[in-house]
Amino acid sequence: MKNRIVLLALSVLILLQGCTPVSQSPDQIVTARGGFIPEGIEYDNNNNRFLVGSLSDGTVYEITESGALIAVVTDPELMSSVGIEVDEPRNRLLVTNSDRSGGKGAAMLGVYELDSGDRLAMVNLVEAIENLPPDAIHFANDVAVSTRGVSYITDTPMNIIYKVDTYYNATVLLDLGRDSGVNINGIVFNPTGHLLVVSPGTGQLLRVPVDNPAHWSFVELDLPATGGDGIVWAADGTLAVISNNTSRVTKYASDDNWRSASVVGMASFTGQATTGAAVGDDIYVVQPHFADDEPPVLLKAKF
Repeated sequence: MKNRIVLLALSVLILLQGCTPVSQSPDQIVTARGGFIPEGIEYDNNNNRFLVGSLSDGTVYEITESGALIAVVTDPELMSSVGIEVDEPRNRLLVTNSDRSGGKGAAMLGVYELDSGDRLAMVNLVEAIENLPPDAIHFANDVAVSTRGVSYITDTPMNIIYKVDTYYNATVLLDLGRDSGVNINGIVFNPTGHLLVVSPGTGQLLRVPVDNPAHWSFVELDLPATGGDGIVWAADGTLAVISNNTSRVTKYASDDNWRSASVVGMASFTGQATTGAAVGDDIYVVQPHFADDEPPVLLKAKF
């Protein structure tokens, strides 16, 4: 019964986000050029297109099925676009903005109109931290959005989850501490009222109630989510975890509202992938090519 409730809630979330099945999707898309390093990927169901970020130049691109790159967001304040999240009901694109050039880094959230790419807000998340340590280093990594339009962002070096309301006010939802041993990365929102966050270094999933974040807990897994980077809800209500060091996507299912979860599917591939996007019943991963200028690839995971 609990599992049915969770699957129903996820189905409602997918419906609210405007998700529609995509037929005859290609097994892979090779982009027209390399060097832009797309760490984040999303599928825009409103406009039926793949979107990716760029660690190297900050631009958010549409990737066509032929591999062509079309600039969707070009903002001089976007240093590195990392995680991206489409918020279809509110016609928004959420982009985590970081700085890879060294120093103290950055943790910002850019918000843009999904159709036009026009900027709605640029939120400096660091300003939400009280008593900021002088040696603080930031990297806004991934972003999730609730059914009410509230955004949640992970800052990996700080082990902080930020909350940004619909008026673009930022607060610290949860500070896990830099010495906690947990390094948070990918994040999703569950419509039953909590976040799931992956720790790639430990292979753990965290369950964080948004109304009572201090009562966060680890999800009991039958197989660690080793190297977990991006996480995304699949159409069947399972959670797909993309590993950045094992060349695989692992699907987990839960029958107790994500207090525990078990592996129900696994897809392997060649090369490194970071994050994924649900496209109808499929999961696509992005292979950024961090270390070379070869063209990045969008790859359909085969379970």
